[in-house]
Amino acid sequence: MKIFFSAGEPSGDQHAAHLIEELRRRDPNIECCGFGGPEMEKVGLRSIFRLTDLAVMGFVRVVPMLRKFFRVLGLAEKFFAEEKPDAVVLVNFPGFNWRVAKRAKAAGIPVFFYLPPQLWAWASWRIKRVHKWIDYVLCGLPFEHDWYSKQGVNSEYVGHPFYDEVAEKQLDEEFVAEWKTSESATHPRTVGVLPGSRRHEVEKNWPIMLPVLRNIAAKHPDVRFLVAGFNDEFVAHCKELMAPEDENLPLTFFTGKTPEIIEAADFCYMVSGSVSLEMLARAKPVAVVYKVFRFGRIVQRLMMKVDYISLPNLVADREVMPEWIVSDLIEQDITAMTAQLDTWLSNPEELQRSREELIALRDSVMQTGASRMTADAILARLPQEETIEHRRAA
Repeated sequence: MKIFFSAGEPSGDQHAAHLIEELRRRDPNIECCGFGGPEMEKVGLRSIFRLTDLAVMGFVRVVPMLRKFFRVLGLAEKFFAEEKPDAVVLVNFPGFNWRVAKRAKAAGIPVFFYLPPQLWAWASWRIKRVHKWIDYVLCGLPFEHDWYSKQGVNSEYVGHPFYDEVAEKQLDEEFVAEWKTSESATHPRTVGVLPGSRRHEVEKNWPIMLPVLRNIAAKHPDVRFLVAGFNDEFVAHCKELMAPEDENLPLTFFTGKTPEIIEAADFCYMVSGSVSLEMLARAKPVAVVYKVFRFGRIVQRLMMKVDYISLPNLVADREVMPEWIVSDLIEQDITAMTAQLDTWLSNPEELQRSREELIALRDSVMQTGASRMTADAILARLPQEETIEHRRAA
């Protein structure tokens, strides 16, 4: 059996890697190939193109590179025609993966969308694409499954792999112990800072986050900030965007230590993303920011069908993670975000209340076994090996 994967984001690379491991645990002869990243390659992906190298730059910001994206789509089309995989599994990254799905359907290959786009929140008109190009949607959130089912889509709730990854992750305990706040009154407090995983996220949000960090550092001299970077290039770009006065900020940058930073921090300050589910799994209070252009904010207000952008807030249908969608009122939002971080630093009882609220939500919705359930769902919907061989021979 041959399964083609397409995962373009770092988180999708991680989720797909766990799924590949589960599939090959059931059948070591399953061949996994396609577009992904280093995590998928580690577990045996035959890489046709490392898509995460492009995704870090942000799909909507790579107009000059559109020729390369179409060349990669051409690789997929050629692969579908020549190697006839038995299924295509798309993992998030809808801007590109819609086009992969279209080509797979044209080649008569079943298409699974694992962790699908949030059409229930905005752009619900794109459900037409799902009906045309997607055979099965495998959802990470229960209300997501309900929404897709009501739209007449073959959908199954499999749980979110972030929960599995948190449960299975072996943390660098030495790192956590070094940076975790102790009970000593003289020990500095720690704030985890996550500026996003794509270049354009950093460019939009980091200049907004920095004034908040300046304000907090001025009011709380004992605070230190641990900044999670995707890679060394990512960290270098963060530093390029910093002003001269930021040289004295108590910032320490790390790559490959995001879970450890979340675990060690008293609380976090982050750009909106799926990592918010890891915050929920670790019951870590976090303030969330996402910068949009003014026109984008107008569109968001007109089109969003929900009141929140963070997944835990959507699950809870209330703001368990304070969040700000920043557009034109930047100074006002910077003041409000500073006030939230200051509250958590100044009032331990308020920080504990936020933590307990997350614990209650986590305990009510957290379900492990997503990769296992997803592997079962995919294999249950594919023909047996003898049927596959007959189809290929034909």
